[in-house]
Amino acid sequence: MKAFLFQTKNIIHKNITRIHSSGFWKSPKFWKRFSLSILLIFLVTMGSFSFWVMSLDVSKLQSPLAQPTYIYDRNGNKVSELSSSKITPIPIAKIPQTMREAIIDTEDRRFYEHKGVDVWSILRALIHDLHTGGFSEGGSTITQQLAKNLFLPSDKTLGRKFKEAAYAFKIELTLSKDQILEEYLNQIYFGEGQWGIQNAARFYFGKDAENLNIEESAMLAGLPKAPSIYSPLKNKDKALERRNQVLSLMKDQNDITAADFQRTLSTPITLRKGELKDLSGKFAPYVDYVIEEAISRYGFTEEQLLTGGLQIYTEMDSKVQQAAETVYQDNQYFPQGKPDQNVQSGIAILDQHTGGIRGLVGYRGESPFRSFNHATQLKRQPGSSIKPLTVYGPALEKGYTPGSLLYDGPLNLNGYSPQDYDYQTRGQVTMEEALQNSWNIPAVWLLNEIGLDTGLSFAQKAGLPLTQADQNLSLALGGISSGVSPLQMAQAYSTFANLGTMNKTYAITKITSPNGYVFAQAKPESVQVTSPQNAYTMTRLLENVVDNGTGKNAFFGRPTAGKTGSVELPHTQEFSGISKGSKDVWFVGYTPELTAAVWMGYDKTDRNHYLTVSGGSGPAVIFREVLSRSLKSTPNEDFEIPQGYQDPWYNSNDLKGQNSDENLPPTLRDRIFQGFGLNPDINDSWSNQGQNFWGNSFKNKGKKKDQ
Repeated sequence: MKAFLFQTKNIIHKNITRIHSSGFWKSPKFWKRFSLSILLIFLVTMGSFSFWVMSLDVSKLQSPLAQPTYIYDRNGNKVSELSSSKITPIPIAKIPQTMREAIIDTEDRRFYEHKGVDVWSILRALIHDLHTGGFSEGGSTITQQLAKNLFLPSDKTLGRKFKEAAYAFKIELTLSKDQILEEYLNQIYFGEGQWGIQNAARFYFGKDAENLNIEESAMLAGLPKAPSIYSPLKNKDKALERRNQVLSLMKDQNDITAADFQRTLSTPITLRKGELKDLSGKFAPYVDYVIEEAISRYGFTEEQLLTGGLQIYTEMDSKVQQAAETVYQDNQYFPQGKPDQNVQSGIAILDQHTGGIRGLVGYRGESPFRSFNHATQLKRQPGSSIKPLTVYGPALEKGYTPGSLLYDGPLNLNGYSPQDYDYQTRGQVTMEEALQNSWNIPAVWLLNEIGLDTGLSFAQKAGLPLTQADQNLSLALGGISSGVSPLQMAQAYSTFANLGTMNKTYAITKITSPNGYVFAQAKPESVQVTSPQNAYTMTRLLENVVDNGTGKNAFFGRPTAGKTGSVELPHTQEFSGISKGSKDVWFVGYTPELTAAVWMGYDKTDRNHYLTVSGGSGPAVIFREVLSRSLKSTPNEDFEIPQGYQDPWYNSNDLKGQNSDENLPPTLRDRIFQGFGLNPDINDSWSNQGQNFWGNSFKNKGKKKDQ
C-alpha cells in the first residue's frame, strides 16, 4: 500500500511539473479566452435568471385578504368567522415611525439598502447551515418573508430559499420599499390568531396601530419570530425579555434615545382589559383548535385559512360547546385561585361512536384572550384516572374478573412501595373494590402480576403517548414521563364507552371552497383495543365508581361511568409541612352518548399555589354540570350490552340463576355478610325494592342509590 501511494504521488507531481513548465497559462491569449468564457457563462446565467424572475406572478400582492373563512357546526350552522374584516389593512402613513423602525431593526436592519436579498445575511446563514447540516430561516429579509408567506410552502430546503430570493427580487421590482413594508405589516402573523398590525394592536392593547407607543411597538415587533413562545398571554416573562431585546436593537440603531431606552426598559407590559367588541365569531376555544388541526393535519397555512374563503365543517355540537363555556365562566364550580394566578382547567368532550369532538374549552377567565389550550396542549400526569387503561383494562384481557382477589398489604417491589390514600391495608380486596375506592397498592401489585408490557401496550393502543421510559410500576398510578391532555384521556376512555373500539378524535369534517369543491375530508380511524365483553365489564366497574365510589359527584341522574385522579404534591423541600395538597386533579367519564375528560390545576404549582380539592370533587362536578346541560333534552339510555355478554359477576356455568346471590364470588359475598354479623346464606334482609345488596349497583341503570 505504501508503494502504491508513493507511486501515485510521483505521477501527480510529474503532471503538475509538466503543466507548470509548459507555461501555457502565462499566455495572454489563454487569459483572454478564459475571461471571455467566464463572462459568457455569467451573462447567460444572469439572463436566464432575470427572465425567470420577470415571469414570476406577484399579482396576489394587489388583492390580499379577499374572502372570509366560515366555520360550521355538525348541523351545518355557521357559528364563527375568520374574516377579511378582521384583517384590517392600513396605509403606511398610519403606522407609527417607531413601529416601522422596531420591525426593521428586529427583522431586517438593512431593509432600505438591499434589493430584496441581503447577501451578507445569507452568507452568514449559509455558513450556519453548513455547520448544522440543515436549512434555517436565518438571513431572510422582510421582502423574502413576504414572498414566503404569500407564494411558497414552509419547507426548509435550498430550493425553496432560491425561489424565495427570486420572488423577493420580483417584489422589489414591482413595489417601493414603503409599499413592501406596508404589505408586510398588514399580513404578518402576530400570534393568538391575529394577522396584521392593526388587529394585533387592537387585540393586545385595545387601540389602533397609529396610537402605539415605543414599548408597545417593540413588543409587537418581537412576536413574528416565534408568536407562540413570545406571546404575553402564554409567557409574560419571555414576552418582556423579547420586548427589551427589541428596544436594545432600536437603541443600537439610534432609533430611540438612551433616555427613552431606560424609561421603556422598566415599563411593564400592560395588555388590554375587557372584551374585544369587534372580535368576530363565537366559540373561540373550539375554533382555535380547528385552526390548529387544519394546519397540522391537512397542511393549510394561516394565510390560506384567512384569505381563501374556505368553508370549514366541524364536529362541534353548539349546545355542548355552549354548555361547556357557560360552566367555565361560572366561578362557583372552581376552587378560588390566588390574586396572581387563577386555577386553570380544560375539558374535552367527544362522541365515542365517531371520535368527533363535540365541545372543548381550554382555559378559564372572563377575558376573551386566546391563551394556552389546557384541553389539547396540556401535558400533565393523570394520577389514578389512568388505572383502567394501564391496570384493570389489561387485567380483564388476562382473565381477571371484578371478583378477583388482589393483594392489599405492605408492598415493596424493587424499592417501590406504594401506599393507599388512607395509609391502611386490608389484606385482600376484589378488583371492583380496589377500583371503586381508588386504592393504590392493589393496582401496583396487579400491574406487576400482569406485566409492565401488558399495561403499557394496552394504554398505547388506546392512544396515550407512552414510551419505554414509562415502563415502570409507577405507571399504575399515572407516573408517566411526559404527560397527557384531556383530549387524549377522553379519546382513551372512549374505548370502554364504545365497546372496545377507540375512534381517533377529530374536529374537522371537511374543508371546501365557497363553491363546494372539497379540499380536505376527514377519514375516520379506529383501533380495536379490547373486546366488547371486557369493555362493557369495565363500564360496569366504572359505573360503580360513580354510584358508590370516589366519583359520586359526577352522577347526574343518568347512566354514568368514570374515574377520578389526583396527583399529589412533589416530595421536595418546597412542599415540606403540607400534609394534604394536589398538583393536578382529573375526572374522566362517559355516558352512553358522550365521553369527557376534565383537568384542573395551576399553571405553575408552588408552595403558595396548589389544590386542596380532589378529582372526585372539582373535576367531577365540572363533568356533571357540563354533561347534564349538554344532554338535558336527550332521553335517558342505558349503556349498550354487547351481544352474547357473559356476566362475570355470576357463575357462567349456571346461567339459570344469574339473578341469585349464590352465584357471586363466594369470598367477597361471605366477607360482606360476615362483616355485618349476618349469615351468608340468608340475603332476604338485604333486599331493597326487589333487588339484592350486591346486584343493585348494576341493575339500577340510570338511578342513583340513596346515600
